Amino acid sequence: MSLSILCSLLAVSLFTSGVNAATAEQWRSRSIYQIITDRFALPAGANLNNCDVDAQTWCGGTWNTIRDNLDFVQNMGFTAIWISPVQQNYQGSRTPYGDPYHGYWIQDLTQLNDKFGTSDDLKALVAELHKRDMYIMVDVVVNNVMALNTQPDYSRYMFKDASLYHPYCPIQWGNTTSEQDCWLGDLNVTLPDLDTTNPTVVNTYQSWVKDFVQEYQIDGLRIDAAKHVNKEFWPGFCESAGVFCIGEVFGGLDVEDAAQWQGPLDSVLNFPLYSSLLQGFTIPGPANITAVTDTLTQSKKLFKDTTVLGNFLENQDVPRFASQSVDPQSMNNAMTFTFMYDGIPIVYYGQEFSFNGAGDPKNREPLWPSGYASTPASDIMTKLNQLRNFLVNTTEWATSEPQVLSSSQYGLSFVKGDVISIITNIGSPPQNGTNIAVPSPYDANTGFTELFSCKQWVAGSKGYLDAEYTLGGKPIVLVLSTLMDKSPLCKGELVTSQGLGADSSNAVQLRWSFRWPGLAAIMSLLLAFPVVW
Repeated sequence: MSLSILCSLLAVSLFTSGVNAATAEQWRSRSIYQIITDRFALPAGANLNNCDVDAQTWCGGTWNTIRDNLDFVQNMGFTAIWISPVQQNYQGSRTPYGDPYHGYWIQDLTQLNDKFGTSDDLKALVAELHKRDMYIMVDVVVNNVMALNTQPDYSRYMFKDASLYHPYCPIQWGNTTSEQDCWLGDLNVTLPDLDTTNPTVVNTYQSWVKDFVQEYQIDGLRIDAAKHVNKEFWPGFCESAGVFCIGEVFGGLDVEDAAQWQGPLDSVLNFPLYSSLLQGFTIPGPANITAVTDTLTQSKKLFKDTTVLGNFLENQDVPRFASQSVDPQSMNNAMTFTFMYDGIPIVYYGQEFSFNGAGDPKNREPLWPSGYASTPASDIMTKLNQLRNFLVNTTEWATSEPQVLSSSQYGLSFVKGDVISIITNIGSPPQNGTNIAVPSPYDANTGFTELFSCKQWVAGSKGYLDAEYTLGGKPIVLVLSTLMDKSPLCKGELVTSQGLGADSSNAVQLRWSFRWPGLAAIMSLLLAFPVVW
C-alpha cells in the first residue's frame, strides 16, 4: 500500500472518530456541491410555487431542509457541500436590493441566522454529513459588515467601535490599497470595511473563528472577498481555524493576480480557469482553446499547488453557464475538464438542471421546481464523481501531474494518472466522419474503457487513439482497462467497439476533420505536440 493511500485511510479514520481538522490534503480528494441555503429545499407541505426570484426575498430553505435532502447530493457522488454564510444578517426594513436571503450581509458574527434555523439545527446538519463521511464548507464574510449608509450604528455588530473600521471611501478599482481599505457596495447598501491590520480586530477574529469551527465541527471555510483583506491577515486566521481555507479572489484570466493569494490562503477559487473555459467552450463563442492552454501553463508556474484549486463553471456571483452557451454539450465538456484535471470540482446547485439565470438575482433560482429528478447533466456528474472518488481513494491520481497531449481550436486532450480525457467545443450536432487522433504515452494495443459509454478502446500505432463524433461532441474519458476493471464502474455494461485504434498513417497529428451532410469540404488542422514522460 502506498504512503499516500495509507495517509488517506488514516485521515478517514481520524475524521470518523470525531477529530476535526480537515486539511488541504484531505479536501483534495473531495468534490463539492454548492448550496444557497434559502434556495435548495423547502419543508414538507410548503408552497412550491411561492418563490419569486426577482423579488430578492426569502423563499424558505433552512439547514433542516438541506439535511432532509442530502440523498440527492450524495447520490450524485458529491462528498462535500458548501453552504452560504450562517451568521446573523441585516435585520430591518427591506433594502433597495431586497432582503439578505443570500447570507452575505453580515450584522453580528457572534449570532446565527435564525432564518435558517437554530444552533441545534446547524449541528444536526453537520452531524448528518459526517455520518455520511461528507464534509461541510461554510462561507464566511470577514472583510466587512452591512449597513444602509456611511454612518451606521456600530453597536449592532461584533466590532462595536467605529475606530476598528476604515473610514468610508469609494473603491478605486485597480488600486490595491483602495480595494482593501475602502468600502464595497454602494450608497444604497454599504459594506463597512474592517481594519484587519488592527491588533484588536486580528485577535478577535482569530478567537472567533477558532470557537466557531470547533463548536460546529466545520471542515472548511470559503472566504468571501478574500482579496479585499490584506494578505498578512490570512495565515493567522486560517491557522486559528485549523481547517482548509479557500478564498474568493474574483477576477478574470490573470493567473498571477489569483496565484499570489495561495500561500496566505490554502487555496483560491480558480477564476482564471473559469474565464478561460468560457473563452474556449461557450457556443456561440470565440472557441479560444489557446486561452485554456495558456492558463494551464501559467497556473503550473505560478500556483503553489494546483491540485487544491477550486474548479467551477458557476456560482452565485456569475451568470449560469447555460445563459452563456446554448449547447448542452459545451457545458458537459467544460465540466468534464473541471473534474478530470487538477483541482477540486465545485458544482453550483442547479447546474445539473442547466439552470440559465443570467446573473444576480436570476442565477439564484429555487431548486425545488426541478423535482430533484435525474438529468443527462446529473448523470454525467454522477459518473465523473464515481470515477474520481474511485481514483482518489485507490491511487495517487489526485497528485499525478497532468499533461496536455494535444490541442486545436476545436478542443484538447490531456492525461492525468492512467486517464485520458478528450474534450471538444464542436457542440451537439452529429459530425459524420469527424476523427480526432490523440497521441498517448501508451504502447500500441493498450486497452482503455470509456467512462460514459463503457466502450472498449484500443491504442493504435505509436499509442494513438481515434475519437469520432457521429453522435455529436460528447466528452470522452478513457481509463486504462486494467484500472477500470478494479472499479465498480461499467460492470456488465462493456461494449466492444471496432476500428478504434489509429493506424500508422494517421498517427502523426491531432486531426479535427468535419464532413457535414452535403458539404464536400474537409477542414483539417495539423498540430504536433511533443509528449514528455
